[in-house]
Amino acid sequence: MKPINQENPKITYNSQGLVPAIVQNAATKKVLMMAWMNQEALQLTQSTGQAHFWSRSREALWRKGATSGNILNVKQIFIDCDGDTLLLMVDPAGPACHTGNESCFYRSMEDENV
Repeated sequence: MKPINQENPKITYNSQGLVPAIVQNAATKKVLMMAWMNQEALQLTQSTGQAHFWSRSREALWRKGATSGNILNVKQIFIDCDGDTLLLMVDPAGPACHTGNESCFYRSMEDENV
């Protein structure tokens, strides 16, 4: 995977040094999850080819699938037009959601009566 040039295009991190990362299945195009990345998580993702994120609740880096085995093999990373959101195209090795669902987006607002 070719590293994203941090200068061109420029990634805009928020005040906590994070950027949202949408994760999409490269084969099916299904959106799997959203997580946060800091610069170190992005660099680890690019160097290893596996998705790494920043946990805001644990305040720590984590590699998706480190405990479950459900890793996300990153095929390509896109930056949106504003430079403030990333899109990771992945080949998942199992469900993306910690609930065991294929995607974290398995609940309809109508079904949840929101």
